[in-house]
Amino acid sequence: MITIRHEEKKDYMTVENVIRQSFYNVYMPGCYEHYLAHIIRDHEDFIHELDFVLEKDGKIIGNIMYTKAKLIDENKNEKVVLTFGPVCILPEYQKQGYGKRLIEHSMKEAYQLGYDTIVILGNPGTYVRLGFQSCKDLHVSLENGKYPTALLVKTLVPHVLDHHSWTYYESPAMAFDPQVAKAFDDSLEKMEKKHLASQDEFAIISRSFIE
Repeated sequence: MITIRHEEKKDYMTVENVIRQSFYNVYMPGCYEHYLAHIIRDHEDFIHELDFVLEKDGKIIGNIMYTKAKLIDENKNEKVVLTFGPVCILPEYQKQGYGKRLIEHSMKEAYQLGYDTIVILGNPGTYVRLGFQSCKDLHVSLENGKYPTALLVKTLVPHVLDHHSWTYYESPAMAFDPQVAKAFDDSLEKMEKKHLASQDEFAIISRSFIE
């Protein structure tokens, strides 16, 4: 039985452990995503109404969290948008459709709350099947004018970004001190840090841009 519900305070440690297990050694030896989840819930840009856990037979196996971000157009008009992350499914349950189900549920809820755009940093191979597009196709760049390969955009309302050029600004909620994050991870049950091929793939994608 699959249930998607809002995260509750009693879930916090369990969710952080699920995040840690899901991300450990994927993008770097170890991970910091569980520390980000630990601190992000108290930030003003965090959206509690879009903080969901996915349970299978009563066990939490996945989570998604959203924060506000912003786009600014060529006329300096500001638009509030969403970004999500961390988003995860425990490794033993991955590639079984649970992540897709969790993300699609959260996007429907985001639409119901009145949001019309989601901007993320992610692997295109994972997210294009969920309707995300290249940032360049929707004229969304970073402040330096570049279009990262990993910057992806999903419009929940068709054509809502048309006829403008946009600059994306991430929330300060996503910033953290890596040394503090490392100390937090070191305080938890030891997990072996490894170098995996997925880290090299991430390094290539995260440093590449669309011309």
